[in-house]
Amino acid sequence: MLMRRNDRNGGRVEKRFDRMERNGENLRSIHWDQLNLEAFQKNFFQPASSVLNRSRVEVNQYLDKNEITVIGKNVPSPILHFHESGFPQFMLDEIARQGFQEPTFIQAVGWSIAMSGRDMVGIAKTGSGKTLAYILPALVHISNQPRLARGDGPIALVLAPTRELAQQIKQVSDDFGRRMGVHNTCVFGGAAKYPQENDLRRGVEIVIATPGRLIDFLERETTNLRRCTYLVLDEADRMLDMGFEPQIRKIISQIRPDRQVLMWSATWPKEIRKLAEEFLRDYIQINIGSLNLAANENILQVIECCEEYEKENRLFMLLEKISSQPDNKAIIFVETKRKVDKIVNIIRRQGWRADGIHGDKSQKDRDYVLNNFRRSPNGLLVATDVASRGLDVDDVKFVINFDFPNNTEDYVHRIGRTGRSTNKGTSYTFFTPANASKASDLISVLQDANQYINPELHEYARSGGRYRGGGGRMRGGSGGGSRGGPRGGPPRMGGGGFHNGSDDRGPKYPRRDEFGRPERDYRDAASRSAGYGMGAPRAANGMGSSGYASNNGLVPYATDDRGYGGSYVSSAHAGYGAGAYASQPNVGSMVMRRTDTDRSRVPPSGSIGLTAAPAMPTAVAYSHPGVALNGAYMAAAYQYAAAPPVSRPTGYPPRGTMPPMANGGM
Repeated sequence: MLMRRNDRNGGRVEKRFDRMERNGENLRSIHWDQLNLEAFQKNFFQPASSVLNRSRVEVNQYLDKNEITVIGKNVPSPILHFHESGFPQFMLDEIARQGFQEPTFIQAVGWSIAMSGRDMVGIAKTGSGKTLAYILPALVHISNQPRLARGDGPIALVLAPTRELAQQIKQVSDDFGRRMGVHNTCVFGGAAKYPQENDLRRGVEIVIATPGRLIDFLERETTNLRRCTYLVLDEADRMLDMGFEPQIRKIISQIRPDRQVLMWSATWPKEIRKLAEEFLRDYIQINIGSLNLAANENILQVIECCEEYEKENRLFMLLEKISSQPDNKAIIFVETKRKVDKIVNIIRRQGWRADGIHGDKSQKDRDYVLNNFRRSPNGLLVATDVASRGLDVDDVKFVINFDFPNNTEDYVHRIGRTGRSTNKGTSYTFFTPANASKASDLISVLQDANQYINPELHEYARSGGRYRGGGGRMRGGSGGGSRGGPRGGPPRMGGGGFHNGSDDRGPKYPRRDEFGRPERDYRDAASRSAGYGMGAPRAANGMGSSGYASNNGLVPYATDDRGYGGSYVSSAHAGYGAGAYASQPNVGSMVMRRTDTDRSRVPPSGSIGLTAAPAMPTAVAYSHPGVALNGAYMAAAYQYAAAPPVSRPTGYPPRGTMPPMANGGM
């Protein structure tokens, strides 16, 4: 069953629940204190002597150097090399075959704790190698337990929030468990029950499951957890975010209280702390990096502030840049399932190959799409948050947040699909005025990861979520830089805003095209106001306006020292100090001269082949590649001269252009 809520854009935001995930009331309560439980062994830590003889000074140096925090009593020394682990030789052979050189930080510290039979909480970013950190100790644990009898349930249980993550865990279990004769099965919703039921009835040592489907089988008594002594909660914070806490509690109540529990999370919120205190005993906490929510510093984060209707054109410009890079595998995240299909279709019409994945697709379709994406070095995947956690693809180079997520935790998990392990990656995020309430949290994430902060984010943050105007911060119809006045007061100098008080300002809520952009009337563009990004108000002669002026977001950052210009204008009514373009087809290029002493008037809108006098020596040229304007025509170039241009922060491009890619897009 899928629980849905409508979002502000008319789509649906998915909250994934299997059919039986909302109950579990039919599960029988087990009174463990009244049962005589058979003892089991869980301490198998037999490392090389180099581990046991490692001094506390050496251990602390290793922890400090790698920003590892360990909290707990009697913590065993870390395993710094594979040959020190005490794992069977075939495990070491498989590790070498897969190309691993040294244990990751979470493995080095986590293996010794897990092999000692201790409960633990591991907090680490995505791509840290945590799956091997609990699967290899699980295999050792299983090999030292009595063999399963007919009707027995699993010895090890791994709970995961999504079927994608569950399938990836199964693959790791297959790789290392095959030689030991340890069987596993993957249990999740959205797939046929019959094969999963057969596996459970035959008996498997490891069950990897999403909570809802597992509760379904437990209620049907297809399996049981009486033999389970090794429990893993992978991405526990994500499971709680998805509303699985009641199901997790039901499942844990079916497992003997002296079990070993390993909990893994990317964050450490109070809900996770409460769960750990309740279900773990004398646990050791490992944290890799800061205790606060932090993004991977290997990821270059680029934030593009824009309007909602600009995002599609910006996406196409970005894909053009990305496609020129080798091995340019990318994931595009959107908010709704309906938008996944829409963006996939739009991208395909532009000539790129793309696939989409969301919760309404069948498991067969999802597997097909994910397998193609993994195999292709240039794959392009459009996804909802159903794939933002647990999608383990090491060679993703780019992540594009077409829609900003509901919170910064999801933002960190999304961009964590790139920059896995020690790889580099780049994330691009479109941030609109509708996201202004999240600006402060996003700034904190960027600062913690030593990233450049787009100055417009600070403007959003200062507005307290009330940001609307293109250049303004306050209300007054959300006019630009100065206030536009309440509901159409006199226009003043400053940035163009959501609404400006021209007498010809047009409707308050303009008609929008199929892409959500305001419809333009090029026959009378000058009569519209700077509001809605459609040109400067003619009453103000374009002075100081910075509206988008029907150019799909290509905003020139240039004014003279008197505040003139700054916007494209489509009519002679606002010609002073402003770039201009014609609305007729077949216009090759538009040229405008402007200096402090000479501001040539633009020919009226509709002229063909606009020309002007040569630019003065003091003029500074600017050009931008043309874009199709609502399908009317393609301009070869926008060019104008300005003296002097507005200064921009060093290292960040003008609005309307894509930032340069560092290190070839990495």
